[in-house]
Amino acid sequence: MSTIKQFQVTFDCAEPVRLAAFWCEVLGYVVPPVPEGFVTWEEYHRSLPPEEQVIYFACSDPSGVGPRLLFQRVPEGKVVKNRLHLDVRAGTGLVGEERLATLEAECARLVALGAVHVRTMRADGENESCIVMQDPEGNEFCLD
Repeated sequence: MSTIKQFQVTFDCAEPVRLAAFWCEVLGYVVPPVPEGFVTWEEYHRSLPPEEQVIYFACSDPSGVGPRLLFQRVPEGKVVKNRLHLDVRAGTGLVGEERLATLEAECARLVALGAVHVRTMRADGENESCIVMQDPEGNEFCLD
């Protein structure tokens, strides 16, 4: 029986550095240290031959608790709805109008970072409110 406890979430995308920067802002994640001899990741990437430039980029939870995120460049664009999505837990423990106001404030912050608000799903007596969004490359995620 396997005892694997850690995993990585991998995103196929067109612009790994841009998408990693977005998710770092969303989740409070950090990018790895810049390789020795370089001031920025951009400088490092420019030093590589064209065929090796920014094929993938990663970020991680500074506390070490959350999964590492890897963003890998693929040639094809996104064409269908995700079969898997992230739930960004912005309203944990909140209910009613307080929860909705918190989610809406976080939605506004993420839209300013490049996300798209898709729809707000209001509490219906059975489920609490959540907001469906897309990251800058169209990957769906929920604020809940």
